[in-house]
Amino acid sequence: MDSVEQAIRQVFPNNKPCRVRRTRCRDVKVYSGHLTCYFPQHGPGRKHERTIALQPGQQEVVDAHPQDFLRGLVHSDGCRITNWTVRTVGGVRKRYEYPRCFFTNTSTDIIRLFTDTLDAVGVQWKASKPRATGQVDISVARKDSVALMDAHIGAKY
Repeated sequence: MDSVEQAIRQVFPNNKPCRVRRTRCRDVKVYSGHLTCYFPQHGPGRKHERTIALQPGQQEVVDAHPQDFLRGLVHSDGCRITNWTVRTVGGVRKRYEYPRCFFTNTSTDIIRLFTDTLDAVGVQWKASKPRATGQVDISVARKDSVALMDAHIGAKY
């Protein structure tokens, strides 16, 4: 949240960001008539019902800082968990635990931006079939790919 507030202060030096606490949620907000200049994707209606595409200047920033882009997406709509399974080896049932990252979104455009960026940084991923709600889960489970995510994204607080 500190890094988000710092970024907002750099982009909007004349506007004061504020933190809002709600049940199981924390927000950093800023009000400005220029938000649509920086985020032309913003608009009326639901995100998954309108086009979400990066403008050329935005894509240049993502290409230069892909880990920061992934961090923002995962911290907003993702998680890192410890998954587990039970296997029988030599007649003995053993529990195996392993880290895994998930990202869930309904917007096919946002999913594509996320997976394109994962590809760019060498993270292997798999997509679930869309749920009835349209949500798609992106899973990162390979040990080396989870390690890359851990190194660049860090904990979600």
